[in-house]
Amino acid sequence: MVDLLAVLIPVDCICCEMEDAVLCGSCARRVRQLCRQPFRAELESPALVDVDGTAKIGVVAAGPYRDELAQCLLSYKSHGQWRLAAVLAHCLSKAVDTAIGGRSGYCLVPVPSSAKAYRRRGFSPVHLLLFFIRTRRLLPLCPIFDVLEKSGESPPFMAYPDAVRQMTARFVDEVLGLASIEHGGGGGGQKGLGRGERARRVRGSMRVRRGRTQELKGRKCILVDDVLTTGATLAEAARAVTAAGGMVSGAVVLAATRPPAYASVAGTDDPGSVIKTQSKNKWLKDE
Repeated sequence: MVDLLAVLIPVDCICCEMEDAVLCGSCARRVRQLCRQPFRAELESPALVDVDGTAKIGVVAAGPYRDELAQCLLSYKSHGQWRLAAVLAHCLSKAVDTAIGGRSGYCLVPVPSSAKAYRRRGFSPVHLLLFFIRTRRLLPLCPIFDVLEKSGESPPFMAYPDAVRQMTARFVDEVLGLASIEHGGGGGGQKGLGRGERARRVRGSMRVRRGRTQELKGRKCILVDDVLTTGATLAEAARAVTAAGGMVSGAVVLAATRPPAYASVAGTDDPGSVIKTQSKNKWLKDE
């Protein structure tokens, strides 16, 4: 079957162009190496820092947005290579485990894609990663609460579990389908926008879905997104969850575009759970 697929749908490694693998073993190991020590990244994102220098929300990043990890994310999000989710989900789950320090009582709240981005890609990157995490039981103590939506839009992904199962079970059909989707860029995205413009674009853009507010009341929530840039998206997600009565205890991302200088060695002594109290980030506590 694998040989037949190689003939019908020839693929090369998205990093080194080795034949017959979307991500070869060597490059997959490099991705895991880049994510071997999750690190704190919120202080490098201006939208997440108050004027006095304290963090509004603590963020743990699985790895820096560079090299093989950046290439994987680009191919995964923009070129229909959803099979990379298997490797990326493992990296994300490690970052979540670092954030919560092995404790229970926290739920994961994915940041939603816009309807336009979903139509362009054919899937929601964050939700697919969480689907892999859930089905492989990588984080059995962390339930997933898919409650956020973009204002004025319907959530496109987790609301349709049958479509997700078809994507993972009917491998050939889905690959052929995704190959026919155009993934060109378009207006409305945030890439290339400055801090102020990003903040203005996302302000008021999220809300908790109608009928789901009660689920969040009193819950300790960890926000989950794919890439951290200025932090405006996470700040908006935190606002929406807090407004609905949830307690935002931190956030986790797969990659940070502005990793701190210590990112390459973070975690050697203390991974830095986003949950515990710190003098510099006064609100980060186990609520």
